[in-house]
Amino acid sequence: MMKVKVFKIRLQQEFLQDDQHMLDGFLESHQIVKVETAFVNDENYWSVVLYFDELKMSANAVKEPRQTKYTSENDTLSADEEKILDALKEWRSEKAKEQNLPSYFIATNKELISVAKYKPIKKEELLEIKGFGKHKIENYGEEILEILESI
Repeated sequence: MMKVKVFKIRLQQEFLQDDQHMLDGFLESHQIVKVETAFVNDENYWSVVLYFDELKMSANAVKEPRQTKYTSENDTLSADEEKILDALKEWRSEKAKEQNLPSYFIATNKELISVAKYKPIKKEELLEIKGFGKHKIENYGEEILEILESI
């Protein structure tokens, strides 16, 4: 059964980090089906509407471990990885402007660092990176892979 959750991401410095942290926690622990965002100008915040599936689990069901996804525990990058990360950040910021979204909606720094280290060459490999689901790969997968190829 699909459910809906609405988050308010306030842009004032004193709220932004907490609001983002709450949203990130929710995204990590739920299967998101669809995301809608809207900027509320007069109050200066993003409204984020998440549609998600209720994960039905019986008492003895084994939940798929989340650790199977690749995530970079070590943020130290080689010179090549730095080059990739810079290119990805530049692309992300252009995308964010184009779509009128905060850059972290497109990909977080941690996700981009993981991409730079893991260097996927196929869309399926992007799925292995923590933070990349079907939605993000459909929207940005091709472009991310093109950036990796060009460097």
